[in-house]
This record gives sequence, C-alpha cells and structure tokens, in this order.
Amino acid sequence: MSPDFWTGKRVFLTGHTGFKGSWLSLWLQQLGAHVTGYALAPNTQPNLFGLAGVADGMSSCLGDVRDGAALTRAMQSAQPEIVIHMAAQALVRHGYQNPVETYATNVMGTVNLLEAVRACSRVRAVLSVTSDKCYDNKEWVWGYREHEALGGYDPYSSSKAAAELVTGAYRTSYLSASGVGVATARAGNVLGGGDWAADRLVPDVLSAFAQGRTAHIRNPNAVRPWQHVLEPLSGYLNLCEHLHRNPNDFAGAWNFGPREEDAQPVRWVVEQLAAAWGSGATWDFDTSQQPHEAHYLKLDISKARAELNWRPRWALGQALEKTVAWYRSHGDGTVTRNLTIQQIGAYQSSITSTGH
Repeated sequence: MSPDFWTGKRVFLTGHTGFKGSWLSLWLQQLGAHVTGYALAPNTQPNLFGLAGVADGMSSCLGDVRDGAALTRAMQSAQPEIVIHMAAQALVRHGYQNPVETYATNVMGTVNLLEAVRACSRVRAVLSVTSDKCYDNKEWVWGYREHEALGGYDPYSSSKAAAELVTGAYRTSYLSASGVGVATARAGNVLGGGDWAADRLVPDVLSAFAQGRTAHIRNPNAVRPWQHVLEPLSGYLNLCEHLHRNPNDFAGAWNFGPREEDAQPVRWVVEQLAAAWGSGATWDFDTSQQPHEAHYLKLDISKARAELNWRPRWALGQALEKTVAWYRSHGDGTVTRNLTIQQIGAYQSSITSTGH
C-alpha cells in the first residue's frame, strides 16, 4: 500500500456507516483521499460511525443500494476514480430470518452498484467485497482458493456467491472493455473495536464481560479465519491501487485471510478474550437448537501473497489484545476517533517498517 497514491484520489464507498466501512473511511481520510460514502444509517446503538465522527472528514450520503436511481445520482455527483462496494446485509442469522431483504441487498444492490459504475465514465477501479462464505463449503481442512466452486447453504452465503457471479458477468460483459478494473474480495471473520452487531462472537462476548454477565457460546468447536478488521482493509487498499494502475492484470477474485495458524476454533478465541479481559470474564455453552452454520472454514491467501505482496501483519493473539484494549479504552472515556486512528497508525507502521 502506497500512502502517496491515495492523496487526492476520489473514492466512492458504499457501506461507510458500518463497522468495516467506518474503519476504512477513517483510514482513507488519513491517507488524504476525497471520500464519498453511500449507505443506510447505522443500525446499532452505539455505533462506530457516530462515536468516531466518521462523517466529519468525508461526504456522507444516506441511501439504500436497493434504490438504483438514488445510488446512480450519488455516484454521478461524486465522480469517483475508485469504487469500493461494502454495503450489505452481513449476518448469517439475520439472513435466515429475512431472506428477501438479504437477496435484494446483496444481489440486486450489487447490480445497482455496477449499473451506476457503467454510467460514470471516470471510474477506473471497482472492488466488490463479498465474503469467505461464498464458497461451496465442503467442511475440508485446507483453505479455499479463488477458483474453488461458489455456493452457499443459507441465504446470506448464497447471496454472496450470487454477488460474485454478478460482478464477474458485469466485468466480462461491460466494464473490462471500457478499461475498468473489476475485482472481488473475500475476507475472513473480522474483529476489532467498534463492532456492536448482533449475533457476532466478539461483540457478544465482550458486551457480556463488560456487563458482568456470563457469555453464552453457540458453536465452540467451529473453526473460522479470524483477523483484525485492518487486515482485509489493507488488502482492499492494496488491490485497488493495483487495479487502478493495471486493470486487466488484477481483475478477478482475491482472498484476504489470516495466517494458517490463526484459523482457530471459537472456544480458543473466547478463552483468549477472557484472559485478556481479566476478572469477571465468564462463559458457558448455549445448548439450544441453532440454525445451520459451517463448522470448518479457512482461506488460502497464496494468490494475494504472490501477486500483491500482501500478507497479514497482526497475529490473532495480537489482534484480540488490540480489540480488548479498544473496548477497554472506549469504556474508560477515550475519544473514539482518536483511539481508532491510533490503531490505524500502529497498523500502518507495521507495514512501512517491514515492507509489504
């Protein structure tokens, strides 16, 4: 990632009010980019977007990606060079409860985004963020590679697989011929400060610890590719640079996951969180009937290592420590924007000190 590249770049970011979107918005602001965000209002209280004053350093437009006309108007107004599409219905369990909303947002929202790109001649690079769950999960022990079959047991997972197919079709049918680089990114299970979404492991556990409650864990043996939120975001920025400079060479799908040894079971993660939190951190198993979720999921990141010179920087233990420290500091009254920017700076220093 080259900080100088981003200075003055016009970036259109959907989903900027969400957890990952707020972190990325602040990072792009620190890099000197001109950022326009398009998303629904935050859907949790509290939320990182509001607490960190994310809107203060960018142009923020509240809107729904299901409204194609409004999305196109916003993009036309922004006239971006780079488009990063992160707006989504992002929760597996919510997808079970609201399948129509999930498909409308994740599939047709992606169609609307790409139609808006077609109508905006300044765009040079498009990154559509999907999910590690877009693969046809075989429950095998090795990481999925970008050419593996797409699939999805549940509405959320299959909607992300469909978004991959939509993006590929628009790339080959329309955008490549116009010189626009189009890629998709599949990231692991992200964690970090400022996430208050429901039915997500780390927010649920740390919220229980902070309130002196026992955390109830659904699937203690499920293995996931855990990573700090800044890890995939650094991959997205790296990939967008490459797409902008060489649109044909870097189009396609990319995995951004953790090191092999950081794909750990839920039980291990909770034990580490409890140890980092200290006194009052207790947890047990939730034995009630739960909807199906994949048991074993890993990503192979060889392609990003070899072709983007990208690699994870923070081991899982360090990522969990940073996350607990963020919530502790937030609870102690540290200014949320400063706290978040400090961790972005620490992560960026880990890149520049050792190279990509």
